[in-house]
Amino acid sequence: MALDDTREKSLSFTPMVIEDTMRNGRGLSDQWADTVVVRPRTTERHITVHKRLVLAFAISILTLIIVTVIAVLLSVKFEECNADSTASASHGNLTKFNQSRDALFNHRGEDSFQPWRQLRLPGSLRPLQYDLHITVFMENFTFSGEVSIELQCLNSTKYVVLHTDRLAVQKAVVYSEGKKTRALKIHRQFRYQANQVFVIAMHRELESQKNYKVNITFQAHIEDELLGFFRSSYVLYGEKRYLAVTQFSPTHARKAFPCLDEPIYKATFKISIKHGSTYLSLSNMPIEASISEEDGWVTDYFSRTPRMSTYYLAWAVCNFTFKETVTDSGITIRLYARPDAIQRGSGDYALHITKRLLGFYEDYFKVKYSLPKLDLLAVPKHPYAAMENWGLSVFVEQKILLDPEVSSISYLMDVTMVIVHEICHQWFGDLVTPVWWEDVWLKEGFAHFFEFLGADFLFPDWHMEKQRFLTDVLHEVMLLDGLASSHPISQEVLKATDIDRVFDWIAYKKGAALIRMLANVMGQPVFQMGLNDYLITHMYGNAGRDDLWNKFSEAMQKEGRDINIKEVMDLWTLQMGYPVVTITKNDSVDNTVTISQEHFIFDIKHSAPSNSSFQWQIPLTISVGNSSHISPESIIWVSNRSESHKMGSVDDGSWLLGNINQTGYFRVNYDLRNWRLLIEQLMRNPEVISVGNRAGLIDDVFNLARAGYLPQNIPLEIVRYLSQEKEFLPWHAASRVLYHLDKLLDRTEEYSIFSEYILKQVASMYHRLGWPTSAGNGSVVQATYQTEELRREVIMLACSFGSKHCHQQAITLISEWISSNKNRIPPNVRDIVYCTGVSLMDEDVWEFIWMKFHSSTAISEKKVLLEALTCSDNTFLLNRLLNLSLSSDLVPDQDVIDVIIHVGRNPHGRHLAWKNFREKWDILNTRYGEALFINSKLINGVTEFLNTEAELNELKDFIQTNGGGAAVAFARAVEIVEANVRWHSLFEEEFFQWLRKSPTS
Repeated sequence: MALDDTREKSLSFTPMVIEDTMRNGRGLSDQWADTVVVRPRTTERHITVHKRLVLAFAISILTLIIVTVIAVLLSVKFEECNADSTASASHGNLTKFNQSRDALFNHRGEDSFQPWRQLRLPGSLRPLQYDLHITVFMENFTFSGEVSIELQCLNSTKYVVLHTDRLAVQKAVVYSEGKKTRALKIHRQFRYQANQVFVIAMHRELESQKNYKVNITFQAHIEDELLGFFRSSYVLYGEKRYLAVTQFSPTHARKAFPCLDEPIYKATFKISIKHGSTYLSLSNMPIEASISEEDGWVTDYFSRTPRMSTYYLAWAVCNFTFKETVTDSGITIRLYARPDAIQRGSGDYALHITKRLLGFYEDYFKVKYSLPKLDLLAVPKHPYAAMENWGLSVFVEQKILLDPEVSSISYLMDVTMVIVHEICHQWFGDLVTPVWWEDVWLKEGFAHFFEFLGADFLFPDWHMEKQRFLTDVLHEVMLLDGLASSHPISQEVLKATDIDRVFDWIAYKKGAALIRMLANVMGQPVFQMGLNDYLITHMYGNAGRDDLWNKFSEAMQKEGRDINIKEVMDLWTLQMGYPVVTITKNDSVDNTVTISQEHFIFDIKHSAPSNSSFQWQIPLTISVGNSSHISPESIIWVSNRSESHKMGSVDDGSWLLGNINQTGYFRVNYDLRNWRLLIEQLMRNPEVISVGNRAGLIDDVFNLARAGYLPQNIPLEIVRYLSQEKEFLPWHAASRVLYHLDKLLDRTEEYSIFSEYILKQVASMYHRLGWPTSAGNGSVVQATYQTEELRREVIMLACSFGSKHCHQQAITLISEWISSNKNRIPPNVRDIVYCTGVSLMDEDVWEFIWMKFHSSTAISEKKVLLEALTCSDNTFLLNRLLNLSLSSDLVPDQDVIDVIIHVGRNPHGRHLAWKNFREKWDILNTRYGEALFINSKLINGVTEFLNTEAELNELKDFIQTNGGGAAVAFARAVEIVEANVRWHSLFEEEFFQWLRKSPTS
């Protein structure tokens, strides 16, 4: 570029010199001309030759000028023609043109600094505010827009680099701001698709510390995908209706308007949306004014937002209706949904708890909600359960709409947790945003942890944080984090394709588990103090993990406790995995125990050599117990590979228990004698050990045995105590590990030995609790939560493992429904009854459930009915369901993945789901490929129960040619299947050998 500028200057100067020479006879100045005049005269011949040379030189220079001018004009015309065609071209043609133009541009020798080639925006410009006008054409699913971005130049630059993806840019103008606003000369503009950026190369540098304004007009499609600005549909009174909504997280705002699409570039946004008068529009802020036009168009003007990141901006165009409520502090809360759902009252529950939750978070964080309103939007399809856009949170219908007459407690709990999660994000994420995606867990981990605190606020009797957190978060994420293919919770993110990868259960669930561990170490009041300081210091801005650790350390110091939180937590966030802490009684020294730590991993042969050096600072809580008593817990900070510690009185009959109430993120192992004592205690009097620790012992022992740390009989012996277990949580922990074993063994020859053994442990509790007797009184929360969930868990185990009584009860209930056409099946067990009936009864029952799925208007009921269809033993029906899911719109997009996964969990459908997955991979990857979180769920769901060498080889062969962007999910899938195959090879015989000799009770 510098070379081009120099060439232009020299060529414009040369003709002027020649012209002056010929007109005046003087080359430069009068002084130089006078000197020339006094030279001796040359001969006439020499003068003639001189004139000819000058003339020839002049002609050649003029020719060069003419050629150059023609070339420039042609170049300009070429760019104009292509710019005009770009405005109406498809996205594909636009991309091809800009890529070729970019190649030409670079080929001509630009300077070495090319910011568009960097993975991050250059940082020379900072956005201050956006003014964005969108016109939405729902008839042909397109939109046009004009954005004006006010930028502050921090460092002088010639380049304005903005993110765009799939936008046809029609015109770009750059203005200087100041006393006199003027358009600046643009040297050229182009797209660099590799980094999804649009570059405006200025003729002159933009000056540091000055403000500029960039105006861009553009147009694009309202896509049929689930990212950017996309469309969805639903049927109302037999008529298909459409809506359009945004999903910008993490990097898809650039699909809707040119912007600086990184979280650090916060700015204010003023939005206006023009749409047909039969629709309404929504955005983050309230509408300031709405202007109707004679031609049937309406333009809504929204208030300016506070400073926020692009990925929290949102808007929607729909013909929904709403219900609203107002908080005591004057915040208007509205829930928008399909008119029939609003009329039926399906959104009332969500509206009610959102009002209470805003108050809860304001009291807990001691920071007021920042906007004047909060809208909740229920859409038919969405790539995630929900998205926490500031002031306009978007939910997929089945995660927010609830019909009390037909919804189970589990469904109610699921809806509750999603809403609690999204409301928390209004503070953690929206108000204070992570600096960059490597610390996405700073918002997702907090929101996931607060799901349980918020649910405890709404339903104190549920004890969610002390109980369900263990099974639904801690135990689940430890399965993933125990794999060699796991990763640190804080991951380096270099390019856009890496960003989706960090949105996984490690970020959500491990983040929540680490925050819970830290909250327990700090104590609740100190923890709250640190959070309050963090939010107030960084509100409307960005923060990283060190900012949080510093605030927590300061809060601890105020209480006289000098713990360097950063030093402790860096070991947990920057290393992958977690430790297994082994506690061993030291027989040679009284009351002394040896405590060691090592990196827990399911398959040690996959462990990288560097992982063997992993060490953590572990807050180990420990107690000593006997047949009737357990001591108060003490805390030991374990920092070394192996340490010895003095305990209280530890005699031969005493047992040790570590990680009290499972507040720590690690597994605990013991010497075999201590395991025997713990099992005896559970058999004799389980209530001496807390509910949380009973659940924790079950999960630890099964997974330690699965990884080869313990003999296979230890977990089988521990489940014998379940006949005496009266609490839900240990049963829930047991069912999770038993279902995994069930899928691992369901195709083995001796499977019946295992299923009969489990049924024996379940039988007494099943008969004691019985079945719920009615559909309830219209309230979704009947009896006590714990009692209803325990009953449900035991019934599910009984039916799953083949109880004849359970099967007959399910058949009777379904038969009564079919004959009377009145569904009296209690909501809390409908999924069990439907699935059992479909698996045992004939094809007519499947057709009946299929018919009910299509006729039902209750979102929760439709989900249960659809999943029941995947339970059939008939491979023809399963194949039909898969084909209908993948190739028609009879099954909503949101449910397609769940159908495939549930068919894969059915032993009769496992190979079918795996086969369909491989054959339809191109379709699935096109539909869900960019939403890697969904793709990972699909890949792992379909493959996690493959467990033969043949299936492992099929998986590896498939990955070789189809891995691509899902490489991380496929690597995890291979490791899980390899672990399954390895377990069969190493432990299956030992497992069944003990079962063959096991006691009958």
